[in-house]
Amino acid sequence: MKIKDTLNMGKTSFPMRAGLPKNEPIWQKKWDEDHVYEQRQKLNEGKPTFMLHDGPPFANGNIHMGHALNKISKDIIVRYKSMNGFRAPYVPGWDTHGLPIEQQLAKQGVKRKEMSMTDYRELCRQFAMQEIDKQRTDFKRLGVMGDWEHPYITLQHHYEASEIRVFGAMAKKGYIYHGLKPVYWSWSSESTLAEAEIEYHDDKSPSIYVAFKVVDGKGLLDTDTYLVIWTTTPWTIPANYGITVNPRFDYVQVQVGDKKYVVAAELLDRVAEEIGWENPKILKTFKGTDMDKMTAQHPLYDRTSLVMNADHVTLDAGTGLVHTAPGHGEDDYKVGVKYGLPVVSVVDAKGYMNEYAPGFEGVFYDDANKQITQALADKGALLKLDFFTHSYPHDWRTKKPVIFRATTQWFASIDAFRDQILKAIDTVDFKPSWGKTRLYNMIRDRGDWVISRQRAWGVPLPIFYAEDGEPIIEEETINHVADLFGKYGSNVWFEREAKDLLPEGYTNPHSPNGQFTKEKDIMDVWFDSGSSHQAVLAARPELSFPADLYLEGSDQYRGWFNSSLITSVAATGVAPYRGILSQGFTLDGKGRKMSKSLGDTIGPATIEKQFGAEIIRLWVATVDSSSDVRVSVD
Repeated sequence: MKIKDTLNMGKTSFPMRAGLPKNEPIWQKKWDEDHVYEQRQKLNEGKPTFMLHDGPPFANGNIHMGHALNKISKDIIVRYKSMNGFRAPYVPGWDTHGLPIEQQLAKQGVKRKEMSMTDYRELCRQFAMQEIDKQRTDFKRLGVMGDWEHPYITLQHHYEASEIRVFGAMAKKGYIYHGLKPVYWSWSSESTLAEAEIEYHDDKSPSIYVAFKVVDGKGLLDTDTYLVIWTTTPWTIPANYGITVNPRFDYVQVQVGDKKYVVAAELLDRVAEEIGWENPKILKTFKGTDMDKMTAQHPLYDRTSLVMNADHVTLDAGTGLVHTAPGHGEDDYKVGVKYGLPVVSVVDAKGYMNEYAPGFEGVFYDDANKQITQALADKGALLKLDFFTHSYPHDWRTKKPVIFRATTQWFASIDAFRDQILKAIDTVDFKPSWGKTRLYNMIRDRGDWVISRQRAWGVPLPIFYAEDGEPIIEEETINHVADLFGKYGSNVWFEREAKDLLPEGYTNPHSPNGQFTKEKDIMDVWFDSGSSHQAVLAARPELSFPADLYLEGSDQYRGWFNSSLITSVAATGVAPYRGILSQGFTLDGKGRKMSKSLGDTIGPATIEKQFGAEIIRLWVATVDSSSDVRVSVD
């Protein structure tokens, strides 16, 4: 007897299998035809609102499982709120400016410098819109309900106009300034990078100890004494103008053979072991403050390096005496400016040594490491060369190492209103709760925001220059540019001369002949997406500001959560969100990052064809996405 014959099972017309891959597109087509999303919005008119603001994915390539996790999570929340009597519109968005699209066009053989800027930017726009259509189809196939026919797109005219007005609000409060400072510089992209565009990978770097001969020891040190510094960037030695010590630390002059050296007392044993000093004899002990304004001979050039005091010097590594190149490090810059040192960059935009590094001009900076180390050895200044592997910043798009390089850029001051931003964080509900600490610490510790980029595809900085080079950032001119962008789009900046972009009859005392030029740099793309609270929430009547919820991956604490908070507090005085919900990353079944080289990538389209989108939605609904989640076909 068969077991199933003993069971009293009812007969139904339901098929054994749901046939989701075949049936889901039919259902979705009917939802579209019946305008189900619009009907739901009409049904909930006048009811309490719940606003989930969509963080814009970048318009480049088909979606992956991380996109699916994010968009389905949002859809579940919005549907739940709608079914519980809230007016909960969902307006999807796209981020469309930036280097990745320029790179895609380059792969297609498009040569930016061989065509007009407006023609090139039009190709970028067409590519972005094509990618939006591709991703919109992908997202709708996941069953995500929203206003897909009226998304927000960062290249839309009204969006760009709103972004310019956010910039104007920050400029009016004095938060925008022009300055020569060391910034993250990507030689592979030939542009500055924001902190959000940096990722860390292990790199092998040289480690050198270098001796600087004392010239003026302020009566404390003889001229036969050498100050010992340690650095992992030999290529910056030509940019050295100083040596920094901590005023509170004890330093020692030691005799090693027939030579005298100075290092931090606490690091003497470690340095001696590293360099191979045998039985160093302590001759003198003194404070860092006693060394202030001593001078030492630069080991390669006919100039002296100034000894300075600063608290950023630590005893974690090195010698307690820090090689200081004001053009190639933030701490170096700050102490250098305080002591009046020149801010000099010894590399050009492509990473090649320039005229400020005599003897090494035209050498790629990484190759210069070897040549400069050899030059130091030839001069008798190299005490030790070694190599070590450490975590180093890289360009998140090109995956190439970045350098610190002093360039003249436009900045948004964070210092000017940091306390206000930190107070705004206290008004936000975070899930998971550790998100608050993470964002707070990032804002507390971040430097000023470099908002200018040396690229083509983006929103131009609405800045003019007078005949004498004076920057013009006035409410009148910025509002006029915003009006032009709202009417014609930002391409008008490249189509017209400066005088035709200024208000009619505009005059400026710095331009007695009525001649003006315009800024060539574009806005950091994080300023684009970070302005969405005004360009979307505050601009569309069916939406409201601030949003109830921002939901994105945990990487957005340094990205969209961060830039949105800064621009919102600057422009409106409040955070753009009442709550933040962050998710982890999607990993393969073994907990590894998905990669094409490992062959472990899973695209939503593959699952939809085999099982249906509802299976992906079921997976999203069952995993704990507060941390990284695994996914495999099994």
